[in-house]
Amino acid sequence: MRSTRTLWLTAAALSLLTAACPSDRDKAREGRRTTPAAAPVKLVIPDVLARPAFAQTQVGKGPRAVSLSDIAELSVRSVVNIASSQTVRQPRAQSPYHGNPFFDYFRQHSEPREQRARSLGSGVIVSADGLVVTNNHVVKNASEIRVTLSDGRQLTAKAVGTDPKSDLALLRLSGDLKGIKPLPFGDSGKLRLGEVVLAIGNPFGVGQTVTMGIVSALGRANMGIVDYEDFIQTDAAINPGNSGGALVNMRGQLVGINTAILSRSGGYQGIGFSIPSAMVQPIMDSLLKHGRVVRGWLGVAIQDLTKEMAQAMGLTLEQGVLVADVEHESPAAKAGLRRGDVITKLNDEPIHSVTRLRNKVAAAGSKAKIKLTLQREGKALVVEIALGVLPGDREATLDRSQGVLGGLTLEPMTEEQRQRLRLPAGTAGVVVKSIVAGSAADAAGLHAGDVILQINRQNAANPYQFSQIYARSGGKVLLLVHRAGSTMYLLLEK
Repeated sequence: MRSTRTLWLTAAALSLLTAACPSDRDKAREGRRTTPAAAPVKLVIPDVLARPAFAQTQVGKGPRAVSLSDIAELSVRSVVNIASSQTVRQPRAQSPYHGNPFFDYFRQHSEPREQRARSLGSGVIVSADGLVVTNNHVVKNASEIRVTLSDGRQLTAKAVGTDPKSDLALLRLSGDLKGIKPLPFGDSGKLRLGEVVLAIGNPFGVGQTVTMGIVSALGRANMGIVDYEDFIQTDAAINPGNSGGALVNMRGQLVGINTAILSRSGGYQGIGFSIPSAMVQPIMDSLLKHGRVVRGWLGVAIQDLTKEMAQAMGLTLEQGVLVADVEHESPAAKAGLRRGDVITKLNDEPIHSVTRLRNKVAAAGSKAKIKLTLQREGKALVVEIALGVLPGDREATLDRSQGVLGGLTLEPMTEEQRQRLRLPAGTAGVVVKSIVAGSAADAAGLHAGDVILQINRQNAANPYQFSQIYARSGGKVLLLVHRAGSTMYLLLEK
């Protein structure tokens, strides 16, 4: 680089000197007139690329200014490696005697083949008492979770709660927590396009890794990754194992939880997604308080308002969310919302998409009071609504400390499942989504795919109702279970 730069200087100097000093031939043409000597030319040479563009990025001024390296070295102490394991049942091979009641009875009671499955990911320490935020898919159905700190210490962890709809999970560390460093939350709402960010995690299990990039886009949704999406897109390298790691701004603050990549190869191709801290914090608070996420419910069917649709409906608006239907007895119905209303603002914040409105309502939580600005038949209206709880749209996970049903995960039964199982119209129940091997529920004989119709002779229309009845149960729990076209009772000792 120095030699190239020297040649450039020499050429530039010769050019300037030639222009400044007339030749003998020029002097002859002027009749040998003498002119004052030209003033010496002082060349100011720019320091071209003296250092990498971002290597000395600093935040603040004076003695407290910090560099990119300072931010990385401080933040990496808050990011942990997570190793989880679970026992996976291997499906039995189909038998020519399948469907024979005698054969199926003994087949169901024979020991299934099992093997251990392991998952690697990352997490972020967010409190001094050992709370760690990670992705749900990193610890999903885990029977054991081990966390390795940046200093090499290994601790065990237990799930406080999980939220598959956002792919977030909250863990609590057990053991010696002395010296752990929580990463402070930043405001993801203040991120700007092009802002420099760091992605910290444990890609491919190689160990703590820091990569750098910029904020490529904000508010990415409709990616089909999870139910609730409002992603930060970044080109900071994110690879398998980075899931659950930190996206950090230039103030050393947590602005996102890295969760997914868009890739044809399975590796980094410049498009990664992080869950913004503005979504992480309320979900974390709800998991900590309730053990589940209690989302707000408005009770409307909505769709994006397109320019063509606005014209067809005679609306002057070109942006907003169109109310296509209002559920009976819902919070929206009680507040007077109607089909054809266009929602333009929520609490004075502009609403341009279904995803934005859905996320905002969900994050507000049940019983929250919100203010909607509407357009109805060309007139502006402001409506105050007390949100409800989304009915039947919860997933309940009971851990081992909750008795015989420890390790059991339930989900609402859909109409499609009811029809496939040929259950009578109106049949209510909950579906066993998964069971942790070795748990009491597993030992009692419950299988994934079972439909629990009743608990203690009471109907359970959704997992929340089920968990409430279970919590009030005495020493015995009576379940009415539908399996393979027939029903049976299971008596569980609590």
